Amino acid sequence: MYGLYDKEGILRFVDSDKDACVAYAELFDLGSTNYCLMDLANDNDTKKVKCKTSLDQSLGVHNN
Repeated sequence: MYGLYDKEGILRFVDSDKDACVAYAELFDLGSTNYCLMDLANDNDTKKVKCKTSLDQSLGVHNN
């Protein structure tokens, strides 16, 4: 299972096929430097990340 995240780190698409995630990004004009494709493993294995950009972690909001 793969998840496609935009440059703000928001999950935009989930599919079992990596190519479908890339096609989704292209459909919405998310350039290859504006998304991150993550392998969402269903088991306890380490998750593999294939990022084409660095996500800005400072955009996150912390609730106390």
